Amino acid sequence: MKIDLINYGFQHSNLFRHMPLFDEINYVGHDEDKVRHYKTVREGQTCDLLALNFIRQDEKILWDAVEDFVKRSTLTATGGVRGVYIFDLLTMDIHREIKTFKHAELATVIMKTAGTLAPGQIKMIKYSSVYALLQKTIAEDWGKIVFKTAVDVFKDKPEFVDLLIKRLLKDYAFAHDPVVLLLNDLSQNPIFDQRNQLQQARIKKVIAALIPDSVEFIPEVYIQDKHGARELLSGSTLQ
Repeated sequence: MKIDLINYGFQHSNLFRHMPLFDEINYVGHDEDKVRHYKTVREGQTCDLLALNFIRQDEKILWDAVEDFVKRSTLTATGGVRGVYIFDLLTMDIHREIKTFKHAELATVIMKTAGTLAPGQIKMIKYSSVYALLQKTIAEDWGKIVFKTAVDVFKDKPEFVDLLIKRLLKDYAFAHDPVVLLLNDLSQNPIFDQRNQLQQARIKKVIAALIPDSVEFIPEVYIQDKHGARELLSGSTLQ
């Protein structure tokens, strides 16, 4: 079921806040590597967007805490719904929610939205900085909500952030259509560091390899953190 997330303000989420404007953003799903796939439209042209939310290992405790907050909301909401649902958390500002999140409020939003869904239908859940998709799979006399999310914990040294770029490129090194690759760093202490010479050298090597290997379209590669987004092919910072 196609659902244009622009209509729900997804363009203003922390995932897209610093990115170029899109006319449409449709969610496709995510794979076993936690890479989320969106189909977008920009300036009349369809574009695949692959996004990977990640956080550094030493800040994983923050993500675990906020993830537990949201899980608690879905568990609370289970008592007030009828049917089986999938709650797919797309993105949230974990540093904001660690201070302000109220699980009962999100649970109420989930229950109200669930009551409007027929089997097969999907709607966006928006609470504070939380953006999630709620899908009703089947009707039942009892309630169940399956919680899904996708955040990668980056366990390597910052010098090796290029490994994440390679993961996104795995299926798109020979792109025949426009592709945007987005690394979304949720860390309070961002991994991307222009002063880290080894890191920058490794990133440049990966990016340089795209040019001769790409057939028609060179993927646009961005890394985004609390300082904004950087287009890695040019190194510019987007406002």
